[in-house]
Amino acid sequence: MHLRLFIIVLILINCLPGFSQSPPLVNGFAHNDYWHDRPLFDALDNGFVNMEADIYLRSNGLVVSHLPPIFGKSRTLENLYLKPLQNCINGDGAGRDCPSYPIMLMIDIKSGAEKTYKELEKLLKKYRSMLSAVEDGQFVQREITVVITGHKPYELLRKQTNRLAFIDEDLTRVHKDTLAINLYQTASCKYSSLVKWNGRGDFPEHEKQRLCHYVMLAHRFGKKVRLWASPEDPVVWNELLQCGVDLINTDKLAELKQFLNTRNMLVTSVK
Repeated sequence: MHLRLFIIVLILINCLPGFSQSPPLVNGFAHNDYWHDRPLFDALDNGFVNMEADIYLRSNGLVVSHLPPIFGKSRTLENLYLKPLQNCINGDGAGRDCPSYPIMLMIDIKSGAEKTYKELEKLLKKYRSMLSAVEDGQFVQREITVVITGHKPYELLRKQTNRLAFIDEDLTRVHKDTLAINLYQTASCKYSSLVKWNGRGDFPEHEKQRLCHYVMLAHRFGKKVRLWASPEDPVVWNELLQCGVDLINTDKLAELKQFLNTRNMLVTSVK
């Protein structure tokens, strides 16, 4: 019965007219967002409020790239993300619909952790008014929350009582560090670090229990959970959500958007 209802809801969604801005997908995570045709705006227009950008420190600033950049000097973190977000918040969105807030911008540092972070810190101060922060040791929520992954300057951030960035914790180590929102916002790891299931056949019970255990620990310490490099498969997405995973990592924005909207409508209909 639930499967039939799911199919009916899916058909109805596909018949609905498109809108320039979708309802926020709180469980969606736009992985390597800058690979899309319109970095930031492809994600926002599809309803994503969690996204990732890789950066390298170069002489012309913090360049957005997955590999060491040679060209694309204008593809900086400021030009692609911070400045457009500030324009939207200030009401200067160039005639476009601006996103729902809050937004999490995860920044994957690919170059040296501390040196890159120090330059990032200088840049973030220009946009202080829109960024969540730790101020005198207290968390302050604003429209955009910056979370650092990749090469993480743990000790440097840990010592700061005032800062504009947080850290993405290693999910497999979450039981060893109980620090919560003042340092960590999320806990992530590679999918295959905890789960080998590819979506075919039944989800092995021992893998499901292990995943749910780590999710439970992360939630106990106030962290949202994300698994990167997970199969791009609705069957897998559904099991991750059933286990409490907060953020579904994807490069396929439209497909995940349709899945999440359909699933939400199905859950609401069943209730």
